[in-house]
Amino acid sequence: MNSNQLRTSTQITPEAFRCWPKTHPSQCADSNAILYFHETASLLFMGRYNLAPQRVNQKATQLLSSKRLPNPPPWYHISSTVPPSSRLDRPPLQRSQIPGHKPPGGKKKSKLFKPLQLKYEEDRLRWEYFNDHPWELARPRVVLENDGRDAERWDWSVPLDHALNRPRAGEVNALGRRTDAEWDRVRRTQAGRPINGEAVVQRQSYLMSHDGLTTALAYDTARKEFYRYRHYLETSTRVAREEALAVGAFFGPGPVEIGMHLENQAYEGWKAWAEKEVAAMKQMAGAAYTGTENEGAAISSPEVPEQEDLQEVSDSVPASRRGQEAQGGAAVHP
Repeated sequence: MNSNQLRTSTQITPEAFRCWPKTHPSQCADSNAILYFHETASLLFMGRYNLAPQRVNQKATQLLSSKRLPNPPPWYHISSTVPPSSRLDRPPLQRSQIPGHKPPGGKKKSKLFKPLQLKYEEDRLRWEYFNDHPWELARPRVVLENDGRDAERWDWSVPLDHALNRPRAGEVNALGRRTDAEWDRVRRTQAGRPINGEAVVQRQSYLMSHDGLTTALAYDTARKEFYRYRHYLETSTRVAREEALAVGAFFGPGPVEIGMHLENQAYEGWKAWAEKEVAAMKQMAGAAYTGTENEGAAISSPEVPEQEDLQEVSDSVPASRRGQEAQGGAAVHP
């Protein structure tokens, strides 16, 4: 059966059906026929489903074997190793085969296909720490990493205040090793480890899983190490600032001062607007009883042109019986 016959045929012959599961063109007489058959069978068997994306690796294999593609695409080997899922439908809801028997609970499971909530062991420890230290979330964090796997190189067996425990030069431990050289070796690999709230959680988890400490004892141990390290940093920063000010350094306003200045400006602007609104409301309330508002509106309203002409003529008429000839208006007699 050639490709032309397959294209014009509306029925699936046994020969074509036996050839269809064979994905490689060498197992079928006509590679073009099986390529077209895959597309036709997808529409005939599955209706509205298009299975062409799932069989892109098979079609690429056929094109390579027929020399239509000179080189394999970059995704060819990856799609061969990790093929796409072939499951297109969800499993049906399991119902009891006994007539009149209801499932446990008596209700249909409405959340059957809802993804499960992912929970990790450290979530409970994080909630406890950040609930006790809510302002720790306000501190900026550096999320930049070298290769995305930096967390795998951190050794949480090292205390959080290890940088403050440098031994004396030449000190030797019970095993005859120099403790200062060991300290330098650890600092070379763990110097970039961030010491923040997440470090407390990881340190606590390590103490619970490796040293066998209880949750409360591990939390207190990691927390006190973190407090000591944070206290050292804050003290060092304050001393460095005082020394810089002592030698004539000048520091501009910090983020807190800038924020307070902007807040004061916004408050003063609102205060001026509120005073104007209060004065306008008081004026309207007073005009409602005295009628000043209506009189002012009548005085300020422009007069009609005819009334202006009559006013001008009446003012210029002398005290005579005949009167003055009006210019653009009517004469007014005494």
